[in-house]
Amino acid sequence: MAFQIPKQQYSGKIGTTTVGKGAKAITLGGADAYPFYLFEGKMENPPRIAMEVWDFDPSQDWPAAAVEPFKDVVGSPDAWAKKCVEKYGADMIVVQLKSTDPNGMDRSPADAAKVAAKILKAVDVPVIFWGTANNQKDEEVLKQISEACQGKNVGLSPIEEGNHKAIGASALAYGQTIVASSPIDVNLAKQLNILLGNLGVSLNKVIIDPTTGGLGYGMEYSYSVMERIRMAALTQEDDKLQIPIIANVGNEIWKSKECGLSIEDAPTLGDPERRAITMETVAATCYLLAGADIVTLRHPESVRLVRSFIQLMVKGGAATDVKEITKSLPLAKADLAAIAPKPVLTIAKEEGKAKPAKPKEAPKAAAKPEKKAEAPKAAPAKEKVVEMKPKAEDQEKAKADAEAKSKAEAEAKVKADAEAKAKAEADAKSKEEARKKAEEDAAKKAAEAAKRNAEEEARNKARAKEEEKDQLLALRQKRAAEREKVEAERRAAAGEAAPKKAAARQAGLVDRLIENLDRIHKR
Repeated sequence: MAFQIPKQQYSGKIGTTTVGKGAKAITLGGADAYPFYLFEGKMENPPRIAMEVWDFDPSQDWPAAAVEPFKDVVGSPDAWAKKCVEKYGADMIVVQLKSTDPNGMDRSPADAAKVAAKILKAVDVPVIFWGTANNQKDEEVLKQISEACQGKNVGLSPIEEGNHKAIGASALAYGQTIVASSPIDVNLAKQLNILLGNLGVSLNKVIIDPTTGGLGYGMEYSYSVMERIRMAALTQEDDKLQIPIIANVGNEIWKSKECGLSIEDAPTLGDPERRAITMETVAATCYLLAGADIVTLRHPESVRLVRSFIQLMVKGGAATDVKEITKSLPLAKADLAAIAPKPVLTIAKEEGKAKPAKPKEAPKAAAKPEKKAEAPKAAPAKEKVVEMKPKAEDQEKAKADAEAKSKAEAEAKVKADAEAKAKAEADAKSKEEARKKAEEDAAKKAAEAAKRNAEEEARNKARAKEEEKDQLLALRQKRAAEREKVEAERRAAAGEAAPKKAAARQAGLVDRLIENLDRIHKR
């Protein structure tokens, strides 16, 4: 019998979000199984690769490996974006609006809108505009970009709880897509999506940005959060998390110190260019396995390797067929043998302890004349015999002193231990007494409070009972009066004489006789 892979059916499905307009528009999501679990479900839309473009020339701050592929266009964002699409095959462009940072160049929203218009004119692929995570400035910048790009269905990011109302309303008005950014937490990601839904934003116009950590700088935490978001979407049918995810990988990787260290600063980390590309590729691969639908990358070689990984996972094939990293800069090598510590290969032993080898001066002593070598040997032997007795006496005296000192220390220690024990017992006793007193006081207060509560409850019950009795009596009287009134009305309607009823005041026999006499005699 052939082996059958165990399969699990998922009750949930990832929704779809479309970014961009026209033939190059990209639809994300739609999977009904875990990432690349093609034996259990489908990935209607495989993950996409976006390349980042900065809105100013960053070459002064970037490592040489990152600048080299774009050195001819790095000063022009629209030309940079065009090269990423036409030469390196980027599916999307993410524009990093770093120059609008109020703590940096602080460029105006109008300048950012001009850059956005140029980039949209230069490329026909979807574009996401990424702010600086300063809520107030991002609100001003992204609102103006949203208006300037009306109907283009661009992505606006990062939209956080602090600015979701203003930017969300602008995105609704001008037909843009929102990238909802939350700080590495499943519940916060869901909460922000709920707030956007309350605002009127449809979830098919939202992409989740759970915040991405760089390799070695929190990637494990970000990975687990993305993984739990995808699990909640597929296994718990949480519709507020059934949304595509974006991972802004390149921006986090290339700002780490390891990507900027030269071969002289970190010789054991290998060639700086290959090191940074490998870091970016590994991080992007991990986030794709966690559930990312878009990964934002910087270096063209990282783009090529990650695209190869996606194709292998979707279509199959051998990873050995993928070409290794192509370098743009000269290979940097370090002489590891020269900087390695020299090994100690000699071992000497004396009296059971290992000691280093004797210095190289030993041959000089052997080269001296034999007479000069023998003379020193006789003198120490003579001194050794003479000083034997004094050394023994000194040893006995030292032994006696040591015993006396040891005895004094032992007595002092016993005394100190006894004092410490007595003090500890006294402290424990006082603490125990204080605890018992506190418990007694607490018990007494609790009993008094319980008694007061019981008395108050009894009074309340008695009062309530009396009030209930009075209400019941009043209700009976009211019902009797109502019945009499109804009966009288019925008899009057039927022409019958109303029945006599007892007087309100019942007089006794004597009282009635007096009343009759007063009536007869007209008194």
